[in-house]
Amino acid sequence: MTLTPSTMLALGTPAPNFTLPDPHGHAVSLENFTGAQALLVIFMCNHCPFVIHLKTALAAFASEYQERGVAVVGINSNDSREYPKDSPANMIADTKQYGYTFDYLIDADQCVAKAYQAACTPDFFVFDRSRHLRYRGQFDDSRPKNAIPVTGSDLRKAIDALLNDQPVAANQKPSIGCNIKWIDGQTPK
Repeated sequence: MTLTPSTMLALGTPAPNFTLPDPHGHAVSLENFTGAQALLVIFMCNHCPFVIHLKTALAAFASEYQERGVAVVGINSNDSREYPKDSPANMIADTKQYGYTFDYLIDADQCVAKAYQAACTPDFFVFDRSRHLRYRGQFDDSRPKNAIPVTGSDLRKAIDALLNDQPVAANQKPSIGCNIKWIDGQTPK
């Protein structure tokens, strides 16, 4: 397991457009989230220990913030041919098991991960109502085996600030997780 940090895409960057299928083949686009107070984009997968560590809390967090007008979308960009635990069938199983209330999409050609400069799973991006990046970084300080409770405190502070029309703190810690499993093992430049 390689520890990979977020690339920390520049704040203010407009949300790159996407249209991706869910595991059932239904297309979901960035424009599906028009009108939401904020948009949380999560690059995630099924098998990464860092994502597994957060799954229950992440499902609860997403549901809570969706009720407050935040759109949430998960994107799986891993090469599922080489990592079959990240297959569409397993994405459906994870959605059911953890009760995800958000769309969990497949980025099979990895173009969306590259457009967002996503590097790891999990990797979190929060965009404001006008879809400009206001937060990118960690869920919280908890990691597998570090005994820090999973709270979502960093992400929670950022989204709460947006929802309360306050500035999001500029001091943002990168997320850390497994590297995205790039097709043919090629890390994008």
